[in-house]
Amino acid sequence: MSHMSSINFITAYESALASQNWKIVAPLISTHASVTFSNGTVHQGKEQVQKAFENNFSKIKNEKFSIENVVWLKQEPIYAVYLFEFYWSGMMDGQSVSGNGIGTSVIIKEDNTWKLLAEHLGRK
Repeated sequence: MSHMSSINFITAYESALASQNWKIVAPLISTHASVTFSNGTVHQGKEQVQKAFENNFSKIKNEKFSIENVVWLKQEPIYAVYLFEFYWSGMMDGQSVSGNGIGTSVIIKEDNTWKLLAEHLGRK
């Protein structure tokens, strides 16, 4: 995984989220990460990001999350910035739920691998 390109990061991140297992997601998240969900909540630092993701994993069962229409704003050797659309669906309290929106992510090269530094999800 050390030679993962910035483009491969997105595929790895989608797969990790699909696993609904923090242990698989964790290696892709920077220690200094900040994630803003489309409901406006901000989670700063890897521990807060972990709590937020695990909370989602426990609430939304069989979640499918996809990232589409990626637009790379900048791709440098140690950082990259991209815009995307996201779609998710799953089961919550026995009901089918889904949503979508737009996002901006910044990934950085850390420990010789790409990691999420910032992700901001918003409504379309």
